Amino acid sequence: MTAVLAIDQGTSGTKAVVVDAATGGVVAIAEETVRPTYLPGGGVEQNPHELLDSVLNAGRRAVSAAGRPVDCVALANQGETVLAWDPATGAPLSPAIVWQDRRAEGICAELSGHAEDIARRTGLVLDPYFSAPKMAWLRRNLTREGVVTTTDTWLVHHLTGEFVTDAATASRSLILDLDSASWDGELAGLFGLGEERLPRIVACDEIVGTTRAFGSEVPVAGLIVDQQAALVAEACLDEGTAKCTYGTGAFLLANTGLHPVRSSAGLTTSVAWRAAGRTPYCVDGQVYTVASAVRWLQDLGLIRSATELDELAASDAEGVLCVPAFAGLAAPWWAPDATASFTGMTLATRREHLVLALLQGIAAQVAGLCGLVAADLGEPLTRLRADGGLTNSAVLMQAQADIAQIPVDIYPHAHATPLGAAALARCALDPSLGLAEAVGDWKPTTVYEPRWSADRAEEFRSTWARAATAGATKGDHS
Repeated sequence: MTAVLAIDQGTSGTKAVVVDAATGGVVAIAEETVRPTYLPGGGVEQNPHELLDSVLNAGRRAVSAAGRPVDCVALANQGETVLAWDPATGAPLSPAIVWQDRRAEGICAELSGHAEDIARRTGLVLDPYFSAPKMAWLRRNLTREGVVTTTDTWLVHHLTGEFVTDAATASRSLILDLDSASWDGELAGLFGLGEERLPRIVACDEIVGTTRAFGSEVPVAGLIVDQQAALVAEACLDEGTAKCTYGTGAFLLANTGLHPVRSSAGLTTSVAWRAAGRTPYCVDGQVYTVASAVRWLQDLGLIRSATELDELAASDAEGVLCVPAFAGLAAPWWAPDATASFTGMTLATRREHLVLALLQGIAAQVAGLCGLVAADLGEPLTRLRADGGLTNSAVLMQAQADIAQIPVDIYPHAHATPLGAAALARCALDPSLGLAEAVGDWKPTTVYEPRWSADRAEEFRSTWARAATAGATKGDHS
């Protein structure tokens, strides 16, 4: 009976899950906390040693708890977090510069004349969110030594000695040609990375090497970026299927099939995964503050924890509207300086109105992304699959169905990302296995159907969008 150790190395922690490859069932789970450091000027860093230790410790604890050896190790990663390191020794030569880090804004500004060409070639918006600007910033400001890569390459090197990254992670860099899914030397040159040694791009269902880090020597496969791993786990395997993960931020991804659609709406296009010789693509949009906006309510003392949201939210916001842009706005505004706002308050406004307005504001941003995705796909989304901690809020999920006017299916597991990586690893171990078979069937724990009328939803979306645009414009002129 085969078992896969699937590791999800994330921003605030590392989760290791042992999955029974025959049933897809979770046998054991272990988690390790990782603490990013927030610096003045928009810097966000992690200690690479802490990242590696979290992977090794969580993995070993999960294998120990499972009480049986594993047959393969899979790794999902943060996507756009980078570091410099010595390829001879594996020693880090810089902190890890986290995907949230904004210090490369100046580099993006210098390249603004190339933004249109970069978007056409990569499917991405020229923004410090992606890897290459951070790699360029690191080279200018921290060290010229060693290699500079995303964290997955470094972690896999420690496990296997190989120098690789997967096609989905590479597509988050701004230096990958989207159509061929290969490195673009000209784009690398634009960022001052033309002389860099870049890792070999591998398929997500490819065995890339072997490791003894978690017991006996086993293959390493199922390398993929975190949000695309969740897309796999939620069986968004066909064109037009979509999921949204409600975590620190919200990430909506929609499968566009084998066509790398260039978004007309400010979304980004990436490789969804590469498996069975095929490379499907996806469009995605981000909401930067979701659980972090709920944490803000908590820090102000308006709620004690996220578990109180449904208990405290009003049944009607009484005209209070929230744009929860606490860390700027992503698509379609791309306004990093945008700020959050509450409008429509009176002396009758109470905390329960603020709580509901904030949840509706999150749902409105995601609904806006659903509309942008529909424009790029050429047809509306018919359902939205949802995962992440905040799917536990029935008020938020009902607001999502109401404002987006589509049913929302709640994914039954808290581990979509590692389960997606595990499914790809199973395909690597058994090439005769189709991805749909490896993922298996799942049934939503809850389905939220829209209760609002289409007119009410449209009026809310347009009112909310005007408030968001006002905030984005104000931020732009600050």
